[in-house]
Amino acid sequence: MATDWDDIKREYETTDISLCDLADKHGIKYPTIKSRKQRQGWTKDASIDAKDASSQFQDASRKSRAGPPRGNKNAVGHGAPKGNQNAVGNDGGAPKRNSNAVTHGFFRKFFPEETLEIMEQIETRSPLDMLWDNIVIQYTAIIRAQQIMFVRDQQDETKVLKKFKPLEFGDEKEWEYQHAWDKQATFLQAQSRAMATLQSLIRQYEDMCNKGLATEEQRLRVEKLKLEVGKLQSGDDDRPAEVVVQRWSQ
Repeated sequence: MATDWDDIKREYETTDISLCDLADKHGIKYPTIKSRKQRQGWTKDASIDAKDASSQFQDASRKSRAGPPRGNKNAVGHGAPKGNQNAVGNDGGAPKRNSNAVTHGFFRKFFPEETLEIMEQIETRSPLDMLWDNIVIQYTAIIRAQQIMFVRDQQDETKVLKKFKPLEFGDEKEWEYQHAWDKQATFLQAQSRAMATLQSLIRQYEDMCNKGLATEEQRLRVEKLKLEVGKLQSGDDDRPAEVVVQRWSQ
């Protein structure tokens, strides 16, 4: 179910709910909702804002700052010139969606919203999780290739129309024939390269696990994957390819 950011923004701006509680309520990671708030310039009404306390997650920008001592005149005469229009229409603050202090402000100028959403999610993942994602994607591609590049037998020949040119007394056609042995050789070469890449990723993952950077669950999942890869290489895995893909893409 897609997240309704308009409703979440409205709830934040019109109630005294904290950013931390709002994230918990809607099942959203705190860094994600915080980044969204900063990028879109969510603001509370002054009377509500005073009540907003995000406990340990509260933005540093929202901490109270002591002003000059009562009666201090250091700033007298140094306010904005009379008639100044710089902040008109913005409640005296920066323009809505201002990116001056946003971590991804630079990227927001050039990247689409969907890309920024991905970046926000990546920020919450560890290097080990990112490496595991690459392993799963690579292994999924290898399993899927078993169906796409499967060669039935020696008579499995593919005929592809390479060139077509309509003429006055008939069409000119040029065909390309892919014989079973050519297709099988191409498949074996592609699979060998893909398996080498997968094994390299697995070794990197194991190295990180051996350095104490993994939980017990993270260590066990790579052991299970090594068993799966061993079955694939030996030809002992007789399960449908889509079952294996579903198992490791979750």
